[in-house]
Amino acid sequence: MDQLLNDFSPGLFFMQAIILLILIVLMRKFAWKPILESLQTREDGIKNALDSAEKARLEMQNLQADNKKLLNEARAEREAMLKEAREMKDKMIESAKTEAETQANTIIEQAHAAIESEKKAAIAELKNHVAGLSIEIAEKVLRDELSDNSKQQKLVDSLIGEATLS
Repeated sequence: MDQLLNDFSPGLFFMQAIILLILIVLMRKFAWKPILESLQTREDGIKNALDSAEKARLEMQNLQADNKKLLNEARAEREAMLKEAREMKDKMIESAKTEAETQANTIIEQAHAAIESEKKAAIAELKNHVAGLSIEIAEKVLRDELSDNSKQQKLVDSLIGEATLS
């Protein structure tokens, strides 16, 4: 430190101080403004970029909210359509059941009617057949009974005896 004080030259000091002041004035006049302007421009650009990023973030939030809203609406619409389809399916099934029951009842009634008519026809045919057999048997019995004159006379007498005149 002593050596620095020994080597100190006031002229050199003033010259360096003047050069420093000149450099500061020149820097202030020619370099300081452009540097401050470029810093200000950069600061403004960063601020604009941050503002744009904030606007984009808000817009993205709005879009996400809109997307969620649309998605919820689409889900609700899908659920409504599915519900309507289920109701239509149930109505169609119920309608088909009702129609099938109606047709089944109609077919059963027709079958009962057909069975009844076939039963009546069979009974009528059976009666006709029994009547025919009865007539044949009666005819054979009467031929056998009436083949002899004495048998004929007995039959007439018994019929007269049974018949009473009032």
